[in-house]
Amino acid sequence: MKSVLTESSAGIYCPAGNFYIDPRRRVPRAVVTHAHMDHFRQGCGEYYCSSSSAELMRLRLRGKPKLTAIDFGSRVALDDVTVSFHPAGHVLGSAQVRVEAAGEVWVVSGDYKRDQDPSCEPFEVVPCDTFVTEATFGRKGAKWKPGGVVMGEINDWWRENRRSGKVSILYCYVLGKLQRILAGMSSLCDREIYVHRDAVPYNECYRRAGIELAPTVVVPRKLDGRTLDGALILAPPKYLQPSWYRRFGDTVTAFASGWMGLEDSRKHGYEKGFTLSDHADWGQLVKTIEETGARNIRTHHGDATELNDYLAGRGLDVSSLNQP
Repeated sequence: MKSVLTESSAGIYCPAGNFYIDPRRRVPRAVVTHAHMDHFRQGCGEYYCSSSSAELMRLRLRGKPKLTAIDFGSRVALDDVTVSFHPAGHVLGSAQVRVEAAGEVWVVSGDYKRDQDPSCEPFEVVPCDTFVTEATFGRKGAKWKPGGVVMGEINDWWRENRRSGKVSILYCYVLGKLQRILAGMSSLCDREIYVHRDAVPYNECYRRAGIELAPTVVVPRKLDGRTLDGALILAPPKYLQPSWYRRFGDTVTAFASGWMGLEDSRKHGYEKGFTLSDHADWGQLVKTIEETGARNIRTHHGDATELNDYLAGRGLDVSSLNQP
């Protein structure tokens, strides 16, 4: 029996449905798990995504793309294949792709997490025969605290800096992580949070989707004698530049990422790190794989050597997809 999904230089390919999942190059038909740029390419003939990801996809795609939005759980036929989207818990609208053909069910996870996150739909376990799982943090050393605990740490850090009259600059990815922090801080903070203008369109998408975010104000291009003493600023990592942040006066920098649980923040130029990941840690990966009931596991996105060895030791058929 032919495989429902195959490896291709352009991405994961479904011959019976003639589509690619999260393609790495332009293809005629793209099924996209979520709106992060490393999961789709500009210029594809047509796109399929979850309904709650559609606005973000349109924001990131140039021109007027041919895009079909599908509600979570709804099944659609693409040639000889039935496809549906199911929540992945990574960012707003992020999806796992369920592919059913010739009596087999495959699920491609995309990026996912199991931690509670008020800024996106919670992860849904989808039973399948073959599970294609991300392995970004497929190592036993990856173990995250609950997101709510980390939000408290961020708030305490901000309060301490505020007492010293310092500006707290927390760097985070502009789509997903930044909104997760705003959603988590909405019940903790008693003042507005400054955000870089790059985040504004994404914040608006989240608010229109009904996600409650902390009140925000855009970082002004010019301070004109104003002071931001005690402020919390959220900004993308590309603005970790003295020419950008020195104008705020006495600042303290930090980075929010799962990598901060495995690496020294100072190595990357930050004074502090908060371990806040939108990817599953080791325990969440193993738990998810077990709960799908899949006997065949394919790993991708990351060094899965340790995870593959562990799963093989438990009697599963496991291998890694080719990396781009």
